[in-house]
Amino acid sequence: MSNIILYTTHCPKCKIIEKKLADNNITYKEITDVDIMISLGFTTTPILEVDGVYMNFKDANEWINNYKQED
Repeated sequence: MSNIILYTTHCPKCKIIEKKLADNNITYKEITDVDIMISLGFTTTPILEVDGVYMNFKDANEWINNYKQED
């Protein structure tokens, strides 16, 4: 199972990613602490982290669209 973390401020784009994750039954941890995001060098949200790979909004959308449930 993948380790999935969503860095979110619940902005409109964040809400889109949150909804897509929920609609696809993708389990994830949510981080809303802006200080953590800044310390990681993030300047925008949402950021989706999957197994140590960080994705911006566009890439996260693509990843979710291509996501296949693991058996």
